[in-house]
Amino acid sequence: MGDSEDDGKPNRKRAALAVLPFLALGLADVAFVVLWGLKPIMGLAVLPPILFVSALAWVAFRGGFINSRIDDRDDVA
Repeated sequence: MGDSEDDGKPNRKRAALAVLPFLALGLADVAFVVLWGLKPIMGLAVLPPILFVSALAWVAFRGGFINSRIDDRDDVA
């Protein structure tokens, strides 16, 4: 079971690639807040929500619970 077998199931690498652009945008936002001249504490205030949402999105993509919910809906019908 290697990376060459892509049967549509999510994995860690695909999850990281999906979340990486959003994490980069969030970190760029923190950098702009600090470089804009606001206090660094303001940049640190927005950092935890950015990291939390990125981690939550990574878990969602890695776990594939969205696909399993769709599969469950097909089983009911």
